[in-house]
Amino acid sequence: MAGNPQKTPALKPSVPKGDAGENPCAACQVREHAVCGALTLPELASFGGAMKDIQLDAGDHLVDEGEVEQFVFSVTSGCLKSFKLMPDGRRQIIGFVFPGDFVGLAKSDAYPSSVEAITPATLCRMNRRELDKMSDSIPNLDRRLHDMASEALAEVQGQLLLLGRKTAQERVATFLMMLSRRATERGMAPNPIDVPMSRDDIGDFLGLTTETVSRTFSRLRKDGLIGGDKDRKIEILDEEGLSDIADGF
Repeated sequence: MAGNPQKTPALKPSVPKGDAGENPCAACQVREHAVCGALTLPELASFGGAMKDIQLDAGDHLVDEGEVEQFVFSVTSGCLKSFKLMPDGRRQIIGFVFPGDFVGLAKSDAYPSSVEAITPATLCRMNRRELDKMSDSIPNLDRRLHDMASEALAEVQGQLLLLGRKTAQERVATFLMMLSRRATERGMAPNPIDVPMSRDDIGDFLGLTTETVSRTFSRLRKDGLIGGDKDRKIEILDEEGLSDIADGF
């Protein structure tokens, strides 16, 4: 990926964010799943007033690993991937970022990984110092940030198990069940599953080659557990069977 042109995220036209009635944050479809979900309407008006909306095209970089951490982001639409590059050029995808997720939870001098849009995406951007000030003065926000950080840590621990102890079929089944669960958490239909990422991305997340990912999907289809991949969607035909594979049964 080195050498690829990286476009600067585009700022949307500024929208007045005065009282709750004028504040588009109050009507945000992913608000209850996002960092601002615990805020009252007056707190939300203040929080939204410090935000700037940005738009990314597929392939745009949001942040680069090692870049000074100046901003934090809340995703409102689209899908992104967080990844690290190894010294030999190989890539490890740390996770996928969905609507309601937050980029920049861990306070650090620099971003620990790069983040790139898989699909067109929209995000709310806030200066890190501004967020720190608000979390000091709004207890609900501070608690929400702490809860989201705990959830992120649990996901990292789950991925370590995924990479360290599971077979290729168990990893792919776990990945599909994770996408279904995340869709449910965001109030979306859990089946069919949206799978916007490429087989390369899935392989770099699961620690598998692209060929192994493709063969495993074919086997799951042959066994009647999932349907075909159409328009980046996969239907789960046997949820119990797929869940049993994910759990190692």
